[in-house]
Amino acid sequence: MLRIALPNKGRLSQDARELFTDAGLEIRAAGPRALTASLGGEFQALFVRAQDIPEFVADGAADAGVTGFDLIQESGRTLHELADLQFGRCRLAVAAKDDSGVRTLDDITSGMRVATVFPRITRQFFAARDTAIEVVPVSGAAEIAPHIGIADIIVDLVSTGSTLHVNGLREVATVLESTSRLIANPAARADAARIRALDELVAALGSVLAARGKRYVMANVPRARLDEVRQVVPGLNGPTVIDIMNGGEHVAVHSVVSASTIYRTIADLKALGAVGILVTRIERLMP
Repeated sequence: MLRIALPNKGRLSQDARELFTDAGLEIRAAGPRALTASLGGEFQALFVRAQDIPEFVADGAADAGVTGFDLIQESGRTLHELADLQFGRCRLAVAAKDDSGVRTLDDITSGMRVATVFPRITRQFFAARDTAIEVVPVSGAAEIAPHIGIADIIVDLVSTGSTLHVNGLREVATVLESTSRLIANPAARADAARIRALDELVAALGSVLAARGKRYVMANVPRARLDEVRQVVPGLNGPTVIDIMNGGEHVAVHSVVSASTIYRTIADLKALGAVGILVTRIERLMP
């Protein structure tokens, strides 16, 4: 049985559950407050706090886990990163009051107090700049620290920057970029059965992630313009071309294309005389 630690609440939990379900690893829990659940086959989920997952995995309580890169770095534990799961995107940033004199990192001098939930990362970041700051550890709501005089600046997670703006703070610099990662205990990579299970897990999740950015396009196009069509829909290894029963003037072309530019792909196909254009989502894709 491969034990996988998943976030027990919040947006990371929702996104992780959705990804695992889409990959065919449906969470079967006894109830909404259950601490464990079956994922089918040889996989079992453990629901714990996102910030505790690096410790659970490093200590062997779980073979693998899903948590943010920021939390992995803050833990300082030795872990194998198996995949970037591409959700929970944010950045750890240095921020200062709008009316302060701190505009760039060069304005931050030794002795300044920095409030943060990430003391380890913060110390390392400023040590690399040879700036001896004083870390003020907080458990949350770091934004208030400069306003009540317990810190000069903060290092905190930022998604859009709106929270900083509302609280009269200005982003100064990025410390690190973070997304959710699939991690594993190094010892799990020494066991043949666990290696196989981890590889299957990575492939299942990866196929869903690969499919999310793609669409499957089908269209009837003039045979005489096939070379031009290939330029519009090159596909993974070239488009699939199928004869259709209309006297040979048209052929059916099927191809995988980027979802982000699908509007342009459709317009280009129409300009080449394509008709009967159909676009569908892809559930999974193994490149």
